[in-house]
Amino acid sequence: MNWLNNYVKPKLQKMVRSRETPDNLWHKCKSCNQMIYLKEFAANAYVCSHCGHHDRMPPKDRMDLIFDRHQYELIEMPKTKDDPLKFRDTKKYTERLKIARAKSGNDDAVLTAVGKIEGNEAVVLVQNFFFMGGSMGTAVGDGIVTAARKAVELNAPFILFSAAGGARMQEGILSLMQMPRTTIAVDMLRDAGLPYIVVLTDPTTGGVTASYAMLGDIQIAEPGALIGFAGQRVIEQTIREKLPEGFQRAEYLLEHGMVDMVTPRTELKETLGRVIGMLMSGKVAPTQAAE
Repeated sequence: MNWLNNYVKPKLQKMVRSRETPDNLWHKCKSCNQMIYLKEFAANAYVCSHCGHHDRMPPKDRMDLIFDRHQYELIEMPKTKDDPLKFRDTKKYTERLKIARAKSGNDDAVLTAVGKIEGNEAVVLVQNFFFMGGSMGTAVGDGIVTAARKAVELNAPFILFSAAGGARMQEGILSLMQMPRTTIAVDMLRDAGLPYIVVLTDPTTGGVTASYAMLGDIQIAEPGALIGFAGQRVIEQTIREKLPEGFQRAEYLLEHGMVDMVTPRTELKETLGRVIGMLMSGKVAPTQAAE
């Protein structure tokens, strides 16, 4: 036995070295718990091939999915003050921003671009849930206002992908001020006669739902997306009643008239192209109108 353990076993282990398997090759579905090869999962727009569960999607992948031939031009966002209230909880707000920026590669929770969707020019803003839960602060408010102005300048529709846990507590009242600011930005689009389309993704909650996320001319939701203001437990404790199955999910909201359609992610580009094509039919670009 000693001969086997001390001589044969080490020799075999040396000949057949086990390769370390990277821990980022597979994704476990949050709905059905099936293991999916990560490359296949990303290629399928972060939708589970077994149960159809729509997982959260990074903003760059979202842009690549929506725009024709993955071609678009990012819109530069205005610089905002990082820590206007000198806020600190268990960490300084500046430290949290630094960590979020390092992890996401973005300056804040929005990414905005202009490009073509099925041949139709559009301004698109995507909220990044991977950046502090997509929380709404002054940078998010500035991003929406900037994107709306760009849409008016280009005479193009504005499409917003919402994904947020609500207002950013580290900015206090300044974050809540973004609710009326973004509402005014939406009114600016309506005054210009331009479509404002909101795609509600998982999750869209809190002050975001109470402002710009529910003001779209067309409200589209992704399957299974959580959409609501207060949490289900808070509502149940307040009204002292059990809420129905699927409450605050996209399909429930569709049944009760809160959204116009629930569209699978793989069909979203085609749907958006068709909708903005109809809504922008007959509208003339500013340069053409001047001529």
